[in-house]
Amino acid sequence: MRLGLMLGYAAGKLELPIELVREADRLGIHAVWTAEAYGSDAVTPLAWLGALTERIKLGTAIMQMPGRTPANAAMTAMTFNQLSGGRFLMGLGLSGPQVVEGWHGVSYAQPLARTREYVEIVRRIFRREAPLTFEGKHYQIPYHGEDATGLGKPLKSTLVADANIPIYLAAIGPKNVELAAEIADGWLPIFFAPERYEAVFRPHVEAGLAKAGKSMDSFDIAPTVSVVINDNLDIAYNMLRPMLALYIGGMGARGKNFYNDLAGRYGFEDAAAEIQNLYLSGDKGAAMARVPAELIDAVALVGPRERVRERLAIWRGSPVTTLNMTVFDSETLRTVVELVEESA
Repeated sequence: MRLGLMLGYAAGKLELPIELVREADRLGIHAVWTAEAYGSDAVTPLAWLGALTERIKLGTAIMQMPGRTPANAAMTAMTFNQLSGGRFLMGLGLSGPQVVEGWHGVSYAQPLARTREYVEIVRRIFRREAPLTFEGKHYQIPYHGEDATGLGKPLKSTLVADANIPIYLAAIGPKNVELAAEIADGWLPIFFAPERYEAVFRPHVEAGLAKAGKSMDSFDIAPTVSVVINDNLDIAYNMLRPMLALYIGGMGARGKNFYNDLAGRYGFEDAAAEIQNLYLSGDKGAAMARVPAELIDAVALVGPRERVRERLAIWRGSPVTTLNMTVFDSETLRTVVELVEESA
């Protein structure tokens, strides 16, 4: 099991933890990942960090597909990969309907079909086997709609690309997970619970791999995992309750919150409903207080060093191949590296 470092996206002011990333590079951490929502983008900070590091892979988790045409995303990936010496990992995702329609101003309809077409176009651009043409329901290249000029023609990238730039998909819903296993090189789940993998995820991962004729050996399962090492377990829990309450309670509308649905599939349906009701009614403090300790333990590594060591064994015994840590300081980063090495 490799280790990665997840930085997320900025809130308010963008401040990159440069020394933390440099330490990760020195320690041999596999990859550093950045994200985007509706403020800072994922690519610019990653490029900045790429110029300040030497070995660590550089991943987007994720680039929002609705905010970029497939060709634009492919151009970014090819350029980044060349400049970084082949270190780029292309993480893609849909975000959610509130951001897609409320921020990017495009339709969220038929997300699975859109994802399939998008990834296929990107891969064709990478391969450069012929000038790009694509005739799908959501993308037509060259464009030939009623308002087309008729001047569009198939083009081939002027930049020679690595045809095998890894593509990762963010997914937590059953059909999305199956699609990721089928068409992507890796999967970026958030709030992954290794002890629930067999019941919640395994059937969909295996179905997707089977469709593509792939094996688990060729598929990188790379969840984001928050790590808080603190001798006071209650403090550790409380450090993660605001984030979980935000996602379970506030990231989406009633009946359309993917993270709330996931908590329910993990067996926390009543708690998830209560957290959402409190959060959407404006009582965010009470919503945070209702996040169960058992849910935090299911999706994160928290507590004293020895407790984290014990619970790390659960992750090592799961199909996870890259553990993307969210940590707040270099000491925690070094501690997790030590614990993984000790248990190897």
